[in-house]
Parts: sequence; structure tokens; C-alpha cells
Amino acid sequence: MNEITIPYHLAIPTIICILGLGTIIFFRQKLFFKNKWLWTSVTVFLLAYLFIVGSATYDDIYYQWDLNRYDLNKDGLFSGQEITEDQKAAMQRLINDVGRNFSFITGLIFAGVISTMVYLFGRLKLLITKRGQ
Repeated sequence: MNEITIPYHLAIPTIICILGLGTIIFFRQKLFFKNKWLWTSVTVFLLAYLFIVGSATYDDIYYQWDLNRYDLNKDGLFSGQEITEDQKAAMQRLINDVGRNFSFITGLIFAGVISTMVYLFGRLKLLITKRGQ
């Protein structure tokens, strides 16, 4: 088996989310002062997307590591005594990865829906409290 490779289609969105959250935390006084619900929903989006894509990135790297444990002679191939039921199960976990590979797309959709609901409920709450005064 080859060395562990970083799935860039998952790692890059993860890094972007971490940088975005760091920026929001650093400038939180200025950002949340003007439009609190917009930045709250952006933060929820980044956190949800980070959780989805970050966990997919972690799983992918872990499954590669787990499969590499069965390559006893480190030649990059599985042969003879290296092929066991556990090795086959580890191989299946790694190669059956459609959900992990498309998590950057499904994560956008899911995080977008969640953050939109947070924004709309926040604006609705703001509208109700302004009418009540």
C-alpha cells in the first residue's frame, strides 16, 4: 500500500473553515455589532461544514493508516500472508468512500440549510421583539 495521502478535496475546505472561523473570532466585536444574525449564521455554517468535511478528512486518513498496518513488508502490495479477513475489511472501508468524497458537496448543502434557518429564525425573532416594543 502507498504512503498516506492527504485528500486535498477535503483538506482544503477544512483549512478554509478553520481560517474563516479564526477571522470571525478575531474580528467578532466589529462583525457582530452591525448584523448579529448574519455573522451568527455564517459561524454556524462554518462550524457545521467544518464538522462534516473535517470528520470525512479524518476518516479518510485513518482508513489509509489502518490499511497500511497490514502491509508487513512495506512494499506497497498485499501478498501472501498479508491478505487476511481484517485486511480485506480495512480495504473495503477505504475504497467504499463515495460518501466521504462527496461530503464537501453534501456538507455545503446541509450547512447551508442549517445556517439559513438560523438566520431566518434570528431575523424573525428580531422582528417580533421590535414589534413588541
